[in-house]
Amino acid sequence: MELSWLNWLYTAVAHVITWIHQGYSTFIPKDSGLNWALTIITLTVLMRLLIFPLFLKQMRSSKKMQELAPKVQEIRKRYKNDKQRMNQEVMALYQGQGANPLGGCLPILAQFPIFISMFTVLQAMAAGQAKFGMSQGLVDSARAAHIFGAPIPATFFTSWDDIIKLDADPIVTKVVLAIFVAVSSLTTFLTVRQSVTRSIAQMPDNPMAQQQKILMYVSPLFAIFSLNFPLGLILYWVTTNVWTLGQQHWFYSRNPSPVVDAKGNVTTPEPKPSLLSKVKKTAPEPEAPPVPEAKVIRQQPTRQPRSKRTGSKKS
Repeated sequence: MELSWLNWLYTAVAHVITWIHQGYSTFIPKDSGLNWALTIITLTVLMRLLIFPLFLKQMRSSKKMQELAPKVQEIRKRYKNDKQRMNQEVMALYQGQGANPLGGCLPILAQFPIFISMFTVLQAMAAGQAKFGMSQGLVDSARAAHIFGAPIPATFFTSWDDIIKLDADPIVTKVVLAIFVAVSSLTTFLTVRQSVTRSIAQMPDNPMAQQQKILMYVSPLFAIFSLNFPLGLILYWVTTNVWTLGQQHWFYSRNPSPVVDAKGNVTTPEPKPSLLSKVKKTAPEPEAPPVPEAKVIRQQPTRQPRSKRTGSKKS
C-alpha cells in the first residue's frame, strides 16, 4: 500500500522510529523485543499527541451539535416536505452557532496517513528493505526482535519456514499473533461502544441510532484484516485504541452529555469530579494547633501614700 506522494511522510516516520530506538538503545539491548515494543508505543503516543487538538475540536463540535439537536428537530418538522430548504436551514443553524458536522472526521482523516505510513515502514522492515532513510542495521535489529516469542515482522499468515528463519517457534508466533488480534478486536469494540453509547444517550431519537448500534457490533470484525498485519503494526493499533479509550473517558467525564427535557430545554449536568479532587475531598484536613488563651492581667490600683489620700502635706 505504498503511495509515492506520501514518501515524505514515510521518511519522517522512519526517522522518528530511528531516533526513538536509538534513545532506548542507550539502556536496553537494541535487538530486544522490549526496546522495539517501547519504540512503537512511544511513536504511537507521539502521533496521538500531535492530533490531540483535532480530537478536542471534534468533541467540542459534537457537543455543540447535540446542544442544537432540539432546534434541528424543529427545523425538520417545519420543512419535512421541502428537504432542500430543510438542509439549508440546518446548515445555516450550524454555521451560525459555529458547529461543524464534519468535525468528527478530522481525527480519522489525520490518522489514516499515519497508519498507512506505519504500515509501509513496518512492511519494509519485515521484508528486510532498508528504505526511507533507514539503515540496514536498524532493519536487521527489528527483524531480530521478538515480543513474547513472536517476531515483530511476522504476520498470522507468515509461513512456518519464514518464521523459523526469523529464529522463532511457529506455534508460539501464531498464538501470540492470535491473542494480539483478539485484543485489537476487543479494544476496537470498546472504543466504538464508548462513543456510540454517549451519542445515543444524548440523542435517543436520532434516526441513525440503529445504524450506529450495528456499526458498534460490526467494527470488531474489521480486526480480522489485521491477521495480515505485522505484529508491530497490530501493537500500534492496540496502543492507539487504548489511548482513544482513555482520551474519550477523560473528555466525557469533564463534559457530561447535555440533557434535553420534554419541553426541548437543554441542560448540562455538572462534570464528574476527578480522582484527584476525590482524594482531596476525602483526605482529612489537618487540625489547626490550639490557640493559647490570652492571659488576663488585671490592673490593680496603685497604693498612694497617706499624704496624697488625705490631701495633707508631709511635715
